[in-house]
Amino acid sequence: MTEIPENGLTSESLSRAIGARYLQYALSTIMHRALPDARDGLKPVHRRILYAMRELRLASNGGFRKSAKITGDVMGNYHPHGDAAIYDAMARLAQDFAMRYMLVDGQGNFGNIDGDNPAAARYTEARMTAVAEALLEGLDEDSVDFRPNYDGTLREPVVLPAAFPNLLANGSSGIAVGMATNIPPHNIGELVSGCLALIDNPDLPDDELVGHIPGPDFPTGGLLVDEGQAIRDAYRTGRGSFRLRARWEKEDLGRGNWQIVVREIPYQVAKSKLIEKLAELIQLKKVPILADVRDESAEDVRIVLEPRSRTVDPEMLMGQLYRNSDLEIRFALNMNVLIDGKTPKVCSLKEVLRAFLDHRRDVLQRRSRHRMEKIDHRLEVLEGFIIAYLNLDRVIDIIRYDDDPKAALMREVWGRTFPRALSEKDYVPPAPGEGELTEVQAEAILNMRLRSLRRLEEMELRRERDALMTERAELELLLGSDRRQWKRIGEELRKVAIAFGGDTPAGRRRTGFAVAGEMVEISAEAMIEREPVTVICSRMGWVRALKGHVALDAEQKFKDGDGPRFAFHAETTDKILLFGANGRFYTLSAVALPGGRGMGEPVRLMVDLPNDAEIVDLMIFRPGERLIVASDAGDGFVVASDEVLAQTRAGKAVLTLADGVRAKLVRKVAGDHVAVVGDNRKLLVFPVVQIPEMQRGKGVRLQKFKDGGLSDLTTLQLAQGLSWKDPAGRTRTEPDLSEWLAHRATAGRMAPRGFPRDNTFG
Repeated sequence: MTEIPENGLTSESLSRAIGARYLQYALSTIMHRALPDARDGLKPVHRRILYAMRELRLASNGGFRKSAKITGDVMGNYHPHGDAAIYDAMARLAQDFAMRYMLVDGQGNFGNIDGDNPAAARYTEARMTAVAEALLEGLDEDSVDFRPNYDGTLREPVVLPAAFPNLLANGSSGIAVGMATNIPPHNIGELVSGCLALIDNPDLPDDELVGHIPGPDFPTGGLLVDEGQAIRDAYRTGRGSFRLRARWEKEDLGRGNWQIVVREIPYQVAKSKLIEKLAELIQLKKVPILADVRDESAEDVRIVLEPRSRTVDPEMLMGQLYRNSDLEIRFALNMNVLIDGKTPKVCSLKEVLRAFLDHRRDVLQRRSRHRMEKIDHRLEVLEGFIIAYLNLDRVIDIIRYDDDPKAALMREVWGRTFPRALSEKDYVPPAPGEGELTEVQAEAILNMRLRSLRRLEEMELRRERDALMTERAELELLLGSDRRQWKRIGEELRKVAIAFGGDTPAGRRRTGFAVAGEMVEISAEAMIEREPVTVICSRMGWVRALKGHVALDAEQKFKDGDGPRFAFHAETTDKILLFGANGRFYTLSAVALPGGRGMGEPVRLMVDLPNDAEIVDLMIFRPGERLIVASDAGDGFVVASDEVLAQTRAGKAVLTLADGVRAKLVRKVAGDHVAVVGDNRKLLVFPVVQIPEMQRGKGVRLQKFKDGGLSDLTTLQLAQGLSWKDPAGRTRTEPDLSEWLAHRATAGRMAPRGFPRDNTFG
């Protein structure tokens, strides 16, 4: 023993003092506040709330009482903490969007799915639900242990009997010291099926158990989009997560218009905050294809999402909203619970169900023993009553004339004394030493009412005794047989499934299953508001984009010494290909082009086009097209448009050029033949198939020149002939091209009469 100094002060190291006290605090938090018991799935505050409501006789078919009264009784009798914390815990038990199976039936404002708080306790009323009564069933039959309350004036249950696995049915969450728990709610019908499978086969594999319990069942519905293996792994280890999405549908508005209606949102997501987040996405244009969001909810959830355009893919829109909002969440699973109310442990699904079944077996055994004690006591009393009836005259004499009738009744050895109404054959004499009455029997006889002294009462006593003897024999068989006990537990679970399972409106599964699929990647075009623009580029390379499709021949302003060169209609979602004289392709975004209020900006500020390289062509990128690129030396090849799309400012090298050679042109392949004309005015027509398709290179010789080089190129349908525009702007056609038709790389022949003097096809 450590001696305590006279001044009452002791010396202790700081680390030891803090460690010991913090450990006590941690154990108190873990065992008495944060972690639920695996047997009844409740924390102490919830258990005390239900027990206090039972003591107040707030049955599911009875009246309501003020929440302030309930909270006060819980705080004063069992839970000496703040009334606000107790009321918040009770209010959650009454919220249909928080509890899969509500334990409290609330009357008044108990909050809503928007995240609004409940009304004050003085304004609301409550009572228990039938589900809560199932948790308390058998509490008076010595089914669980009781302990003194905090001040020793009352007693409270250590754990509730729990007729169903409430831990998994309603889930739980809490943060302790150094550990936490987070368990989703499940469907009672599926839990009962899993329990029955475990009773039949205690060694049931985890994968087969998941066949009975496929996943959580949240009160707010939604869709689980996890793969089966991920769910099985989470249940096997007790740790993991579940991907939960909102449930939505496409609502047709007619004339091609539509909108998306969200009817179920993920669990524990406040609807008001979700809508605020969606509105923020619209304001910040993080999801430009979403135009508007409206909350049309009444008693049910109805969130309306309007797309920017009716051409938007609904799956694509929802995919972006899943990524940027709480329309998709991950619910973490951390099945950290108290085993037997003492030991915290991260359990698998099988271990949690096993703990519940073992608890139910213990409850069954204790209730059976308690019933046997009651039967034994009643049989003792019944034997005394029967002896009294068989010796009624003597009993009356003792009561009438003896000064201490109780002691006299206990001293008397009852023999063959028969009342006149009974025959001798109805009496079985007692064995030696067994004719005396016990104190319990004597007291019961003295407390008997006179009106019970009628002849038929003896017959009823004998029938009651026989029935109790039969019941006692069945209880002895039950306690002596494990098989009978598990059979009885299975029968009780089936009754629970009938009362709260899938055949009831509240018991049907609310959370569905779906395949997530691959996340749809949104292209840049889809994220841009689609609007018409007119692209203007000058001879000096100043580019701009006018709003709308204006007339291409309309007069535009340019800098002094500059003038128009390229003008075409496009849309803000388009990509613009720029082909430079250095043989490189550059990519511009139409939406990123400067506006048309000024003169625009030099294109060389947007891409790394050298100052000595002119712009050969400017055109809209169309995927899947084929292009012919050629140099002024007459070499070229066919390239797919997708292969020339550049991802950086530096562009993409496509046409390889020798020293002194420049890129001359790029043309779309729109026919079966190619017509080329040189500076020497010679024209050559040959099939397109004679030009190879490449991704990069010098290409092949298109036309042979003695002097000069390539002037222009076009593609055509041979059957339709060759067309060009004369200096007056009129279109002329040469239908018969047999004179100029030859193989690639030949010199060709002089162009037909009327061909433009600048040697271009116009």
